Amino acid sequence: MLTKEKIAQLAMMLRQAEIEVKPIEPLSETDSLQEADSYEIQKINIDAKCAEGMKIVGKKIGLTSKPMQDMFGVNTPDFGYLLDTMISKNGEFKSDTLLQPRVEAEIAFVLKEDLMGPEVTVEAVLEATDYVVASFEIVDSRIRDWKIKIADTIADNASSGRYVLASKRVDPKQTDLRAIEMSLYKNDVLVNSGEGSAALGHPAYCVAWLANKMSTYGVPLKKGEVVLSGALSAAVPAAKGDTFKATFSELGTVTATFV
Repeated sequence: MLTKEKIAQLAMMLRQAEIEVKPIEPLSETDSLQEADSYEIQKINIDAKCAEGMKIVGKKIGLTSKPMQDMFGVNTPDFGYLLDTMISKNGEFKSDTLLQPRVEAEIAFVLKEDLMGPEVTVEAVLEATDYVVASFEIVDSRIRDWKIKIADTIADNASSGRYVLASKRVDPKQTDLRAIEMSLYKNDVLVNSGEGSAALGHPAYCVAWLANKMSTYGVPLKKGEVVLSGALSAAVPAAKGDTFKATFSELGTVTATFV
C-alpha cells in the first residue's frame, strides 16, 4: 500500500492531465500500485469533482471481454463512475477536450430500483432495470499512448471519458440481451461487430458483478442511474472529423461525431 501522501500526489497528477489535456507517463512505471491504491486514487478525484458541483449519474464496467482481460493479465473487470458532465445529449463530442479517445459500443442499463450486493443475480438485475438502450462509451486515457496496466486504468476512473445513449428504450425482460447483434461503423465503413454475450456472457451479469463488487466499498447502484455494461467489440480510435454509428438488433442505432 502507498502512503496517503503518495496516493494524493498521483491523484493530482491524473487530475491535472485531464484539466490540461496533456497525458502523463504510466503511474505503474514509478510506483507499485495495489488495487486498493488505484481505487483510492479514483475516489479522490471523483470526490473532488463532486465537490466542484459535478454529480454522479451512473457507473461503468471495464475489462468485460476475455481478450481485454488477457491483455491486462487479469481475470476480473474493473469499474468507474459516470458524471453528469460526461454525457452528450446529441452524440457530439469536442475533440479538444479529450486526449486519445476510443469508441466502444455497449448496452446501457437504466435502473428503476437500487441494487446492493453482495448477492445480486442476473435475475435481480433484470427486475431492477427500467430499460436498456444502445450506447457509445468514449473511453479516454490520461496515460500517454494508452500504455496502461490494470492499476493505471483503475486509478484513471476505468479510463472513462464521455458517453451517449440512444433514444429507443427496451424492456430487458422482453429480449435476450445475449443474442443482440451489434455492427460498428466508422465514417460509414464497417470496422467491427459483436453481440451481447461478448460482455462476460451476459450484459446483466456484468451489472450483477458491479453491484456485488461495489458493495465491498459500501456503494449501491441507485435508482435512476445509468450503468454501461461493457464493450461488445474492440475500441476504435477517434479523431476530429470522425463519425460513428452502431446498429443493434432490437435496440436500434446510436451515433457519435467528433468536432
